Amino acid sequence: MPDTTTANPVRAALYARVSTADKGQDTETQLLPLRRLVEARGWQPTEYVDEGVSGSQSRRPSLDRMMADVRAGKVDVVVVHRFDRMGRSVAHLLSVLDELRALGVEFVSLNESIDTSTPVGRMVFTLIGAVAEFEREIIRERVAGHSKGTT
Repeated sequence: MPDTTTANPVRAALYARVSTADKGQDTETQLLPLRRLVEARGWQPTEYVDEGVSGSQSRRPSLDRMMADVRAGKVDVVVVHRFDRMGRSVAHLLSVLDELRALGVEFVSLNESIDTSTPVGRMVFTLIGAVAEFEREIIRERVAGHSKGTT
């Protein structure tokens, strides 16, 4: 984790998403606890919010903008209320998490109590990554077997 002094505060990307704003969903419900966490840790927040955007959509304006900022080195940690706010599927979520790890960006999910800046969080993240790798290998074997005429 980068230096947390006021000269170099940790740059936190807070991501929130609701599918339908007209059905009682509100991003503030997600953002309030994220803001409290970031404030308690002395991190510098930037909010990325997608409203009225289904998690099943592969393109989401604020998620895309956040990931562009991550790739540009403008983010040290991504903070979400729950895993499902970020990934449209387990495969998509794991792809995003793999990219964050490769770029040295930490990940915090409040609901699942995952924080990759801690030893326990890194262990859980490693287990999730191992399961994802296993899932990819099974799919690869299934596709390879199917293309050879076996099922």
